[in-house]
Amino acid sequence: MRDLNHPAGVEGATMTGLSPDSKEQGQRRGRGLLFCGDPHGRFDHIVRAAISWPDVPVILLGDLEPERPLIDLLEPVWERTWLIHGNHDTDAQSVAERVWDPAVLGRHLHGRVVELPDGLSIAGLGGVFRGGVWYPDPESPLRGQPRFDSRAACMRSTPRHQRWQGDVALRHWSSIHHDEWLALRGMRCDVLVLHEAPGYHPHGVPVLDELARDMGARLVVHGHHHDALDSSGRWAAQGFRSFGVGLRGVTWIDPDTGESQVVVAGEPEQSQAGR
Repeated sequence: MRDLNHPAGVEGATMTGLSPDSKEQGQRRGRGLLFCGDPHGRFDHIVRAAISWPDVPVILLGDLEPERPLIDLLEPVWERTWLIHGNHDTDAQSVAERVWDPAVLGRHLHGRVVELPDGLSIAGLGGVFRGGVWYPDPESPLRGQPRFDSRAACMRSTPRHQRWQGDVALRHWSSIHHDEWLALRGMRCDVLVLHEAPGYHPHGVPVLDELARDMGARLVVHGHHHDALDSSGRWAAQGFRSFGVGLRGVTWIDPDTGESQVVVAGEPEQSQAGR
């Protein structure tokens, strides 16, 4: 088991703006990533934060719900932006068409490993677990076993008129399929980004801890729950550092040291609550 020390995070942020020293920090640090919690249709704060941290990769953690093309919304920082999808990205076909726009697919991390310019490798698993596909809870009706072994099997069981783009039903484009999770277990990465939370979270899923350890991830970052709970007491036992990023929050994290800085504080969870 790797020895995971817990360096103190760097605090300091306003509720809706950048932290006072974010620009200085962004210019000084060359390694690290900006992780962006569920935007739910708002991206201006992400662009402002990323401009203040030049050359730092920007990682969107799902529930994007863009009202216009993502390339337009994130144009100033698009070439260093990467993303996964969330459960709300299939709430409407118009939203899904923007998230899975062919022009955007090259920036998706779901189901693959990408090597960033600084040498870090990052992988993604978007979406959520659903009983209609796979809900890995021993107390679930299927005792944690998948209803379908693969996305292809799920698609074959879907009536043709319910399929989206000739694949599974639209809703299940944001469901985690067992074979996608399994395929990632055979890959290696430094950083794993998820929409769902791993097991440390009260609503987390322990099979994601298995995934992170199998992939050798040193850092796991998630969105979905609109909170940023302190999990540092679990890092040594779970074998990786874990962070959540709140609703419309932005946090800089160094995967090598675990040092972190809140760049944009997450918004209080109110009507947008909803996993």
